[in-house]
Amino acid sequence: MKTNSLKQLVTLGQSIWLDYIRRDLITGGELKRLIEEDGLRGMTSNPSIFEKAIVESNDYDEDIHAKAQAGNDARTIYETISQRDVQSAADVFRPLYDRTDGVDGYVSLEVNPHLARDTQGTIDEARRLWAALDRPNVFIKVPATLEGLPAIRQLIGDGINVNVTLIFGLPRCREVAEAYIAGLEDRSAKGKPINRIASVASFFVSRIDALIDPLLAKQDGAPAEKACGQVAIASARTAYQIYKEIFGSDRFKKLLAQGARAQRLLWASTGTKNPEYSDVKYIEALIGPDTVNTAPVETINAYRDHGEPQARIEQDVGKAAQLLNRLPTLGIDLNALTQQLEDEGVEKFNQPFDKLMEALSQ
Repeated sequence: MKTNSLKQLVTLGQSIWLDYIRRDLITGGELKRLIEEDGLRGMTSNPSIFEKAIVESNDYDEDIHAKAQAGNDARTIYETISQRDVQSAADVFRPLYDRTDGVDGYVSLEVNPHLARDTQGTIDEARRLWAALDRPNVFIKVPATLEGLPAIRQLIGDGINVNVTLIFGLPRCREVAEAYIAGLEDRSAKGKPINRIASVASFFVSRIDALIDPLLAKQDGAPAEKACGQVAIASARTAYQIYKEIFGSDRFKKLLAQGARAQRLLWASTGTKNPEYSDVKYIEALIGPDTVNTAPVETINAYRDHGEPQARIEQDVGKAAQLLNRLPTLGIDLNALTQQLEDEGVEKFNQPFDKLMEALSQ
């Protein structure tokens, strides 16, 4: 029998997580099976995922009805449902969390997406969610907006695990790592332990190509043609070099000596959006030590079927840098476009959240 490609990823230093949550997955035993048979090591959620799970299934109807009859509003019902699912999933992952000494076994819950531009609102909500979930193996997801950066620092200083989401640009990668390290330093300066705090930096991959490929297609010539489908992976590979530089620095080594953990890069948005590309494109190219890939169900199924695990994250790093440096000559302002993606990403979470609130109200 062919060795399970998903299970081989961990031997290469990468953790595969599931970018999906739904109650029947947890209660029906499928999540436990994925952990045992596929080596699944974590789970992420977002408002869009919960909107689909709640609106497109009957799993929650009884809960919603009972809570509505008790006089709860739509927001309260959503929070109760989402927190219960995250707690239940975290409990299934708890043995893995314990076995890996807190490296894996996490489940993520996002703050209200409408708080993406509100620093204090994000801090307050993240603290409230962290206390309500009451599990060591959960992440509170905070967007990597300019307003989110000080919130990340504060929350890490509070000892709260943070999944920093919606990272598209390389400058933002550095700022996110800085916020994490500064938070650890703040906490250490107060004499508080930093050895159990975990964080991941979620770098969104396929959306970069989805935005930039059509712009390149408008350009004439071989250079633009060759760059199609390459910018996202080049960006991610460069982000990994930034990660190695920052978390290999003397500054971080001082925290490492106190038991601190590096903030791992997590590849998000790894489902392939262009049907002309391989359906495992954004897993295959980004396998490497100390990384996480959170993928939708379809991509995980595809990788199990025909993935070819090999550490590739540091392949062609020089070519990646050359490509990114060449983009301005092709009419591509990468920093401006990744800022656009961040703005659109915030809205892409606001819309399903609002849609879900409307559906629950009805």
